[in-house]
Amino acid sequence: MSKPLSVYIDTHGTGKVDEARLSDVLQQLVDLSPRGIRQHLGLNKPIYARTSAHGHFGRTPDADGGFSWEKTDLADSLKSALA
Repeated sequence: MSKPLSVYIDTHGTGKVDEARLSDVLQQLVDLSPRGIRQHLGLNKPIYARTSAHGHFGRTPDADGGFSWEKTDLADSLKSALA
């Protein structure tokens, strides 16, 4: 599938925005196709060797995009779209 059939968001009761609305906005802002996810997170780069030593939790993303899945680069766009 080039696009997900559904997107499920569960904030476990901590969210301040309706989860269905958050799901809709996220799908509008982000290309959730496999290619879009790979490009946004830079997953085609050989960045995984770093995770084999001490994992990735709590590390600051490197300048080259290492641990790119921890970036918060969409936060401002989401806030603006949900305002």
